[in-house]
Amino acid sequence: MEGASSWDALEWNKIESVSRSVTHGMDEFLLEAEEVIVQGHGVVLVNTDTAGTLSVTNFRLLFLSEVSRDIIELGTIALTTIEKFSKQVVKPSSVPRQLDRTPSRRLLQVFGKDLRIIVFGFLPRTKQRRAVFDALSRYTRPARLWDMYTLTCGPSKFSNINPKLRLIKEYLRLLGKDSLSISSKKIDEGSIIVSNDWWRISTINSGYSLCSTYPSSLIVPRSISDEELQQAASFRGRGRLPVISWCHAGTGAVLARSSQPLVGLMMNMRSNMDEKLVAALCTQTVYGKGARRKLYIADARPRKNALANGAMGGGSESSSNYFQSEVVFFGIDNIHAMRESLARLRDYLDTHGSTSSDGMSSFLRNGGWSWGGGNLSSMSASVSTLGDSAWLNHVQSVLAGAAWIAARVAMESASVLVHCSDGWDRTTQLVSLASLLLDPYYRTFKGFQALVEKDWLAFGHPFSDRFGIPTSSGNSISNLELSRQSSAGSLPRTSSVGSSSHSQVANNCSPIFLQWVDCVSQLLRVYPCAFEFSSAFLVDFLDCVLSCRFGNFLCNSEKERQQSGIADACGCLWMYLAHLRSSEDGSHVHYNAFYDPTKHDGPLRPPAASLAPTLWPQFHLRWACPLEAQAGKLESQWHFMRKSCTEMAKVRDMSDMKAKDLQVNLESLAAQLQKEKQLSISAVATARRVYRENLAIKKAIEALGCEVHFSSNNRNHQLDRGNIVPDIIEGFTSPLRRDSADGEEHDDNDDLCVSIVARDEQSVSDNPISRVCETLCPYRTKEGCKWPDELCAQFGSQFVGLKANFDAFDRLSIRDCYFGSE
Repeated sequence: MEGASSWDALEWNKIESVSRSVTHGMDEFLLEAEEVIVQGHGVVLVNTDTAGTLSVTNFRLLFLSEVSRDIIELGTIALTTIEKFSKQVVKPSSVPRQLDRTPSRRLLQVFGKDLRIIVFGFLPRTKQRRAVFDALSRYTRPARLWDMYTLTCGPSKFSNINPKLRLIKEYLRLLGKDSLSISSKKIDEGSIIVSNDWWRISTINSGYSLCSTYPSSLIVPRSISDEELQQAASFRGRGRLPVISWCHAGTGAVLARSSQPLVGLMMNMRSNMDEKLVAALCTQTVYGKGARRKLYIADARPRKNALANGAMGGGSESSSNYFQSEVVFFGIDNIHAMRESLARLRDYLDTHGSTSSDGMSSFLRNGGWSWGGGNLSSMSASVSTLGDSAWLNHVQSVLAGAAWIAARVAMESASVLVHCSDGWDRTTQLVSLASLLLDPYYRTFKGFQALVEKDWLAFGHPFSDRFGIPTSSGNSISNLELSRQSSAGSLPRTSSVGSSSHSQVANNCSPIFLQWVDCVSQLLRVYPCAFEFSSAFLVDFLDCVLSCRFGNFLCNSEKERQQSGIADACGCLWMYLAHLRSSEDGSHVHYNAFYDPTKHDGPLRPPAASLAPTLWPQFHLRWACPLEAQAGKLESQWHFMRKSCTEMAKVRDMSDMKAKDLQVNLESLAAQLQKEKQLSISAVATARRVYRENLAIKKAIEALGCEVHFSSNNRNHQLDRGNIVPDIIEGFTSPLRRDSADGEEHDDNDDLCVSIVARDEQSVSDNPISRVCETLCPYRTKEGCKWPDELCAQFGSQFVGLKANFDAFDRLSIRDCYFGSE
């Protein structure tokens, strides 16, 4: 036992009503709008000998491990998935003298529609089991549809769109008019006018007055008027007249469906309108030069059952009354036989699985030398028990019937009319499975959704009755049947406590849809490359359907779902599954790793030998034989490798993006460096030109006998005339240099001023003109010329300026090439 070595080592707490303290720490495990009703601590999951906390919520039984605080999948089941439950008392095996001292174990046994049997253990003298039992009695079968969790939760983020719109889109695809677009307003108004050469869409049932269990829009022969449809409906059970479920836009062959004809006990009742409608299904063949195709009428029932229905006004067709027809009986049993068969299969799996509901492995159950779950003598009994369940036989009957129908349509271009008694159980199984074989589109995710919504939902399979949930009118099925104990795998030494019983015959619950999904899984096993979805998708899809977490499969017909506003009030199962797939792209487990649409782009025609079914490991064995249920291990490994490759591809793409970014950055830096180089060359050229200009200016100023002084706004200093130009050039060629010769820094904001002043007399005296003036003029003294306005002074100034201009011109034009290029 996980967390305790024996029952007595557990701390048994009395169960409480829901309160904030009870649900404390449970928020992380609860779904949106999910609430805990009752909760018990120290409960034991007998199947795996695990101790934990058992909670009854408004959606499911939730079992948490006491040690790891993880959800235990086996002990967690949706309330609507529970078929029945009962209380048991087990006397522990011990020494006789200690028998009175050892308390008996109080058990709660839960039977699931998904083939599991769960047993929870409670110690005596506690009220835990009673509280859990009462909560299950109340919430597993709510009195009203609006009390169900899915309607309490609301649509959430998985909102639904108009199912009628999706049905019309599928009709347009079948008629070859999928390029057309029809608004929801026209659908609601019943003003759709679409047809091809053979068939048309009729809205005669837009108000569900023709047939309350048919969809509002129907595909019917173009040659039959709505008035004739009205007359033909009266000859079929529950008004379910022959209509087209699938048609080949190229050949004109069809799959049609209906309920049984009302021929009566003597099989002599006839209807001209019904015969005309059925004959209209036999259109002219494309290759027959006017010859009409053959019609097969496939009655899913055993012949004796069809004859027995004649006593109640029903029956079957006579080929003599229907043009160019042949009646075939498939011998598929009714819903009650299927329910009993699944119950026997569940008992077989619980008895002979690796882990049983009584906590005992089948390896130890029979004692002695064991092989494969028991001694050799018990192996034959195990195989016999599986055969007695007849589940695989029923699956094979449905597969064989669907394959026969598909072969007639694909190989003979014949039309097939399928019906049983009411036309919503076996008929739906055969028509939808045959469509799956004929049309590759239905083997994709989108096509599978369209197929289920058309043949199962729109054409009125009674899901509420088959699942045992309330209908839109508020009527619920009878209370849980609690009396039947499992035959082969039941707990030993038990007695039923507090259970009530009801007749199985009066119960309309039946695993018809589960059986159909099982058939799809068998085809997936035979044709692993033909389906886009995997077996894991079918398991998750079936779990969602059985749990009623979403509203798609509530009620018994399209009419009831529309009246209850299910599409707007509940979440959509298809949106939820699509959301799961989008989270991991193509690597999600719902994708079939071996899907190749080019390999099977036409009808599938399985030979009879390939239709021998086996147990579906991922579904049938996942609770009783969890290790063996991993039959898709190769596929799981492929998904793991594909996910790893996808992650590696993402890393590679990110590396490529980074490399491209680095390349772009390098190119940008190279362009900037090239630009800086051009600017540097331009700056050097400018500096050289300025140097020449400064040198020329310097020589011109010196020729005038003046001195140049530089000053800034913070200090004054005189620069040596020989260093004027080199300092300036250095400023251009070395812009990073900021230090002066004395180590001080220059401020870039300092204002530099240049002033030119005349030299003193001593320096002027070196001028030859001054010497001549001083020698010849008697008025010139050492203090300067006394007559500055005389002609001699003016002449001297002009002479000096002329000489300066000449010297500057001579140097600039000849020596320094001031006015021209070298």
